[in-house]
Amino acid sequence: MKPIRNCLILATALALPAFAQSAPVAAPTPSVPTIDLSVESSRSAVNDLQRAVVFIEATDANLNTLNKKVNQAIAQGVSISKTAPAVKVRSGNSSTWPTYTRNTQKIEGWRARSELVLESKDSAALSELLGKLQGELALGQISFTPSPETRRKAEDEAIVDAIAAFKARAELAANALGRKYRIRQFAINTNQNFRPTPMPMARAAVMSAAADSTPPAIESGETQISVTVTGTVELQ
Repeated sequence: MKPIRNCLILATALALPAFAQSAPVAAPTPSVPTIDLSVESSRSAVNDLQRAVVFIEATDANLNTLNKKVNQAIAQGVSISKTAPAVKVRSGNSSTWPTYTRNTQKIEGWRARSELVLESKDSAALSELLGKLQGELALGQISFTPSPETRRKAEDEAIVDAIAAFKARAELAANALGRKYRIRQFAINTNQNFRPTPMPMARAAVMSAAADSTPPAIESGETQISVTVTGTVELQ
């Protein structure tokens, strides 16, 4: 039996070099010069959507009585708002907190605040509605922002401008180096976290508006919609 074992060991030893020689060797990837670029473009969008916040804030020693008072005022506000079809109404922030006897931790009553948010592209209709609501609710703030369709149009135009600027910058860099180029990767970033800038109403302005039943006139203005294009170009 010993000769058989020796043959098996010899066969295994002879097979190993042949296996090692058959494994392919990966060729090194040639280095390609690249340039990282970033360009930004912006377009103006008209603030054609007006937003107003109206609210009730009240205090009462009894929490149930307070909630009833606040809920009735908000329900009345919603009912009045529904008479203006050009204005959208939705619930805003609502909160309730205790009030304490001075210099103690003893609760002496409760305070609550509840809001309605009104939005419209028709500023005249919104102004008229605000006048009707002044008897029930106070005017908290007014802000202006582009409507979704206006914002989208400006954003699309800014994207086209940014892509054109990116291509021009890539061509400029490649020509300066005496090379041709191709785009390796490309990304478009829009300021999706945009928030309208609120215009808080001072207490004196709110009191004056309530007395006149007419909110103060404010210019809507425009908003800059920005787009950033980043990418990498490969020099050939």
